[in-house]
Amino acid sequence: MVTPFGGTGGRNTPGLPNLPTPPTGWPVGSYATYEEAQRAVDYLADNEFPVGDVTIVGVDLMLVERVIGRLTWGRVLFSGALSGAWFGLFVGLLLSFFSTATNPIGPILVGLVSGIVFGVVFAAVGYGASRGRRDFTSASQMVAGRYDVLCQPRNAEKARELLAKLAMDPKPAS
Repeated sequence: MVTPFGGTGGRNTPGLPNLPTPPTGWPVGSYATYEEAQRAVDYLADNEFPVGDVTIVGVDLMLVERVIGRLTWGRVLFSGALSGAWFGLFVGLLLSFFSTATNPIGPILVGLVSGIVFGVVFAAVGYGASRGRRDFTSASQMVAGRYDVLCQPRNAEKARELLAKLAMDPKPAS
């Protein structure tokens, strides 16, 4: 089992936190994209290499924030209404399950309308509090300048030989 910090769940010492540890091994390849590094490890696996000895390490990490679009009052209120509607519908459905009324539509509509109202209000308050300091939407992603493939010393030479064959292969694997 792999934990969020990159360690393995089976190697924990009882009572101690699972702390991140630097990777170990010898470099056997360096690639410009994660896809290329993944292809290299896949090639090793396809050639019966013990890939448990291999690690992909992202070097020169960068946080990239890609701007998706402009944020306007209309978009903020519409988004608040939609998210509120989903939550309100969920609450309304729960209320209808426990309602003694013969018609379950009433609690569902109350939940839906209440959710829309609260969603719009909370979205408006949040956006108004920003006072125009962030009038755009974006998506963030962590990327690396390069991706190194490391291998434990016992199998590093074999990994280098196999990856050299991969580098000489003119067609990319699909």
